[in-house]
Amino acid sequence: MDKSFIRGMDISTLLELEKSGAVYYENGQQKELLDILKNNGVNLIRLRIWNDPYDESGCVYGGGGNDFDSVLKMAEKIRKKELMFLLDFHYSDFWTDPKKQVKPKKWKSLSGDALKAALYHYTEQILLELKKNDLVPDMVQIGNEITNGLLWPDGQLPTYRNREKEQPHRDYQHMFSLLEQGIRAVRNAADQAKIILHLDYGGDNGLYREWFDAATDNGIDYDMIGLSYYPYWHGTLEDLEANLQDISRRYQKDVLVVETSYGFTLEDREGCSLLFTKELAAQTKYAPTPQGQKEFIEELIQCIHRVKDRRGRGFVYWEPAWIPAGYSTWATPEGQKYMGDTAPQGNTWANQALFDYNGNALPALAAIRDS
Repeated sequence: MDKSFIRGMDISTLLELEKSGAVYYENGQQKELLDILKNNGVNLIRLRIWNDPYDESGCVYGGGGNDFDSVLKMAEKIRKKELMFLLDFHYSDFWTDPKKQVKPKKWKSLSGDALKAALYHYTEQILLELKKNDLVPDMVQIGNEITNGLLWPDGQLPTYRNREKEQPHRDYQHMFSLLEQGIRAVRNAADQAKIILHLDYGGDNGLYREWFDAATDNGIDYDMIGLSYYPYWHGTLEDLEANLQDISRRYQKDVLVVETSYGFTLEDREGCSLLFTKELAAQTKYAPTPQGQKEFIEELIQCIHRVKDRRGRGFVYWEPAWIPAGYSTWATPEGQKYMGDTAPQGNTWANQALFDYNGNALPALAAIRDS
């Protein structure tokens, strides 16, 4: 096993899952999740952080309630297992992605220099608190899937369209002026941490060229390019590999697939509103079975290994342990209200986990171990 190759997992919901009664098994034996993951070659854990994921009454928005206290507890668990740690700043109180980048409640009225200062000081404060506890991340994401900017409307870019369609002009300067504050805070508070800039749609080379050409022209300081790649949304593995090869060479940066997953079943389960469906499975060549999931993981790993000059650093599987359990949900009623009723309730990810609905490790984990 190449120990420098990142085999990562985003398990940001774990504390909530454990409180909800989730348990995990390897070869029929109940074990701690982190032990199972480490036994199967996992060497990095990614955690998201939200500024204040609670409403005015103190009710959590859902999705793991990833405030600083939960990150601190999880980071302690990670370090005890001697695993690497990637911290993903969303700069919001709840989910962010290319379709939504909602300002934190406390920053709603801020703009210009005041917003920049808030972003800088928040980033610095979080990292200094982690440093005080000997928990400095190995890697830091400044924003999550910031394809169309962050902290809308201040840092918003016009929505990127597929390169085959007419593309609007996108003025990056306002967005980069915010991004630079987060980058500066990381360099000052945790200078050993690698900075990742993360976009979605990993198979779209036109998107990455436009975005990172602009980053180059604006002198943006970063270390790695992070990509989301879901095979039912983001093109073929051939598209992904072509993009990885091109951007790693063009920008002389390591590349890391920081989000990926695939389904192992189409079976429904009570309490779930499953996102992965037969219609999405039909967009790929992989069967929605444990074997199909395993084949996808094996081919993804091979694709990343082929990136020239060892620039393909690895991958992070998104929420592999989010099995049906108690009250763990994508969004509570309070979270739905925060997102404008756009976030689904229930567990949407259970059939893309690396454990079956009863918590038994699936064959894809062994494929990761053997890669």
